[in-house]
Amino acid sequence: MAKMTERMIELFKKVPNAILATSTVDGTPNAVPVGAKKIIDSETILISDQFFKKTLANLKVNPKMAITFWEGREGYQLKGSVVIETTGQRYEDTAKWIEELGNKAGFPLKSKGAVILKIEEIYSVAPGPGAGKKLA
Repeated sequence: MAKMTERMIELFKKVPNAILATSTVDGTPNAVPVGAKKIIDSETILISDQFFKKTLANLKVNPKMAITFWEGREGYQLKGSVVIETTGQRYEDTAKWIEELGNKAGFPLKSKGAVILKIEEIYSVAPGPGAGKKLA
């Protein structure tokens, strides 16, 4: 497993949205913006599923994903394996969090599941000679 640095964690928390990428078994890509994201620990990310269709279908047959986030000239891509939780305490906590977010926004939201990413690789997406460099 790869671990995010404190700076990576700080930036992930700061940026409002990230791009989540999945693919079908045959390699057809899918990328979507996500905002309902949390850090569980330096090796684990949680994404709440409110609207996933292709993304969810892809994860069920190919449980791998990448999530990319950046600000200015600093950015990172996290890659790894995924499990989807639709029951249990973590899912219940996620559902409550998403409902509260929706209430604050004046828009009803309901979580269909907690997508848990175990980070296996971390890459730089910053422009320049280090772009694409594996960091962990």
